[in-house]
Amino acid sequence: MRLTPPTDPAHLTCCSPTPLHVALAAGLSAPSGLEVPAGIDRRPVNRRADRVVFGRVATGVPGAAEADGIAISGGMITGVGSASDLDSLVGPGTEIITVADGVISPGLIEPHMHIWTTMMVDPWPDLSPMANPAFDDVVATLKKAAQQTAEGDWVKGKLFDPSLYPGEPNLTRDILDQVSPDKPVFVLNASMHFAYINSKAMALAGLADDTPDPPGGFFGRADGKLNGVLGESGAISKMLAVVPQPSQQEAAGTIIRILQGAAAAGVTSVREAATGAVIGTGEVGLLHQLNAAHPLPVRVSTAQWGLLGNDAWKEAGVTPFAGDDMVRAVAWKVVTDGSNQGRSGYFEQPYLNEDTGGHANMTPEKLVELMTEGLDAGWQLMVHANGDAAVEFALEGYEAALAGRETADLRHRMEHVSFAFDQNFARMAKAGVSPSFLMNHVYFWGRVFRDNILGPERADRLDRVATALKHGLRPSLHSDFNVTKMQPLLSAQTAVLRVMRDNGEVLNAAECVSAEEALTAITTNAAWQIHADDRGTLEVGKRADYTILSDNPWTAAPDSWHAITVRETRVGGEVTFSS
Repeated sequence: MRLTPPTDPAHLTCCSPTPLHVALAAGLSAPSGLEVPAGIDRRPVNRRADRVVFGRVATGVPGAAEADGIAISGGMITGVGSASDLDSLVGPGTEIITVADGVISPGLIEPHMHIWTTMMVDPWPDLSPMANPAFDDVVATLKKAAQQTAEGDWVKGKLFDPSLYPGEPNLTRDILDQVSPDKPVFVLNASMHFAYINSKAMALAGLADDTPDPPGGFFGRADGKLNGVLGESGAISKMLAVVPQPSQQEAAGTIIRILQGAAAAGVTSVREAATGAVIGTGEVGLLHQLNAAHPLPVRVSTAQWGLLGNDAWKEAGVTPFAGDDMVRAVAWKVVTDGSNQGRSGYFEQPYLNEDTGGHANMTPEKLVELMTEGLDAGWQLMVHANGDAAVEFALEGYEAALAGRETADLRHRMEHVSFAFDQNFARMAKAGVSPSFLMNHVYFWGRVFRDNILGPERADRLDRVATALKHGLRPSLHSDFNVTKMQPLLSAQTAVLRVMRDNGEVLNAAECVSAEEALTAITTNAAWQIHADDRGTLEVGKRADYTILSDNPWTAAPDSWHAITVRETRVGGEVTFSS
């Protein structure tokens, strides 16, 4: 069955020349005159080791026993094995390091996170349910922030999620007017698909009760008046155009802190999943500039924002696989729908107690056009699809765009694949498309999907990693940071146990995977998906990207993985985090 998105023009013009990134760019500029470095020689170095690290080594190789150490030369692993195996690689200038406490593990790979959108909200007060157990706590946190905000400045908040509170209360205009009647208030939903404002903010943005819904978004209303809830980028961009944005210096400092946080989680490589969506094509150049000033704490692979068009990327010198071993442009990002917990994901059937199942972000023709543009340029495709209808919609786009092409080497991906049918995974395998799951949807939102949003039958189809594996696919697990924290071991634990945080119940045990399968999803599979075959395991010829953990997840019980701590992280053998 061919799925057809709604024909409402407000939904079909979201891909206009003024997408969300234009508003986000206000007040923030990218450096000019930066060149993207060419590729580098990744062949291992054959010589006496610069450094030998002794300790318990979990190589990440399936079935392999712990080794006694690794040898490193030129940032590459040149030896793995027992002490006697490494003796021939030790010379007069070799540095010897002994890890007496902890396990040397492959660096973890975060295959889908957001540097730039997180940068925008990083200093704002945390309004998440984890930091605010009750809705009243959210309001109290905002009131405190308002009291500490200078006259004329904005009161801001991030990570609010009504779906995790009883009754799913919204931060309406009336509530936010009580928080601060004189200062503008702007709050972003955790999904970043929704926002909440007060009357002062509305006035500054020129919004009135009779303002029509914009293309690609909508304004919430009650009794014919705007209620302060903004839905999707078309509406949110109206506010972001007037909300003060960080300076370039502030942005740079925040980006470094974000990547330091990744290193603190044992992560050595990330895929930035919407590059260009904030300040445009200059985002890639700024990452190179930051790395040139001081090596980044983790390696960054970028997914270019497709709405900018390939001509803009080409003009900026950003072409497929351009870059170096620290910052490399690889993928082409397209978003087909919204947030399931926000009820803007696209489903075949309506949400519980509603008459709509969301909608697609664009027409089928526009989707194929965007995908074809990326393919013609040589990019790996990376397509966001949350609801089951969005998965079908994305698959139809893939099948149309890939027809007659041989692009298996590009390792195309589908992001989230939150709710899907068996036949969807069979078609993904046939098309050569691999899934990346936001696994902690199960942990944080499983119960509300089951009980409040979708019902038990559909909730059982959430994050079907086991089914993906049965169809021969190579799934990865991601955080979608800052939607959830970068905690790869918690994501892996959830894939094994599928336990929901707020009730301790298991959501569809048939989709539980083995410990090895889950760990592979945050190491070798994730590395493969971001075109980083030189990472993911500790083997000769791989990069010396590793982390020192308090325990060995390959031998520890999966229900203990969340408690494993990171003691040190190294990229190319150099320390990027130490506890």
